Amino acid sequence: MSTDSRGRVHHHNVCMPELPEVEVTRATLAQRLSGATVKQARLGKPLRWPLGCPPAALSGLRAGEMARRGKYLWLPLANAHRQGGLLLHLGMSGSLNLADAPPPAGPHDHFELQTDRGTLRLTDPRRFGAVVWSDGLAVDPARKLLARLGAEPFDPALTPKTFHQALRSKRVAIKVALMAGDIVVGAGNIYASEALFHAGIDPRTACNRISLPRCERLLQALRLTLGRAIELGGSTLRDFRDAHGAAGAFQAEAQVYGREAQACRRCGAKVRRVVQAQRSTFFCPGCQHR
Repeated sequence: MSTDSRGRVHHHNVCMPELPEVEVTRATLAQRLSGATVKQARLGKPLRWPLGCPPAALSGLRAGEMARRGKYLWLPLANAHRQGGLLLHLGMSGSLNLADAPPPAGPHDHFELQTDRGTLRLTDPRRFGAVVWSDGLAVDPARKLLARLGAEPFDPALTPKTFHQALRSKRVAIKVALMAGDIVVGAGNIYASEALFHAGIDPRTACNRISLPRCERLLQALRLTLGRAIELGGSTLRDFRDAHGAAGAFQAEAQVYGREAQACRRCGAKVRRVVQAQRSTFFCPGCQHR
């Protein structure tokens, strides 16, 4: 993300918002929004899906604590007569910003929620993002949108054994399976490459050829990688900023991502790049094996 001259925070398409960036967004907004009362809502150009209720129906609702599921954000909203919330997705280039006195909406500002704690605005140049009303997470449309998501990476119910069992039924390359998000969410392009490096697994390895001990190493590496990325505020490939204007710093610690033909910091071999599912994958042939 970056902050422009109008104080808006933008995600650039060079670094699609992944789980760490979405979690950083949630963390920077949640406390301030919790308890806020909606004054009014405004729609701009259509996003991926319709809002699902008249904007006026949101007026008077009070916000609960923002939560995250995969790359979706959930903002509970309720009063004595209505209960539910907004499910938000940043798409490929979206960003959320909460400002006390925002400038007039620009051509890429497609939704805003004016509250007594400030105006929450979604800016999305590509309009692949979404803001959808749902009466709850367990009912449609939220239920349908979240149903195909895999386990959260830090969920204790995701064990090396359950992870291994899920991978055994797949023959695709492990990097492709990680990015699909139906087994475990959060392993976007950068973080999948880095986790596989730390686990010592070649990204082209078929899922059903990965042993239980290697699955255990991979799950541990995935958790460490995502945890570190969240701690460092995500990744900045050009000018990512969180909602407070701080740059993400994870990319400075990347061992393989974006380092094609450079020496591996561990073994000295040249880092390689291959294309998998139309995305660049980086790995060290000296450290990572099939």
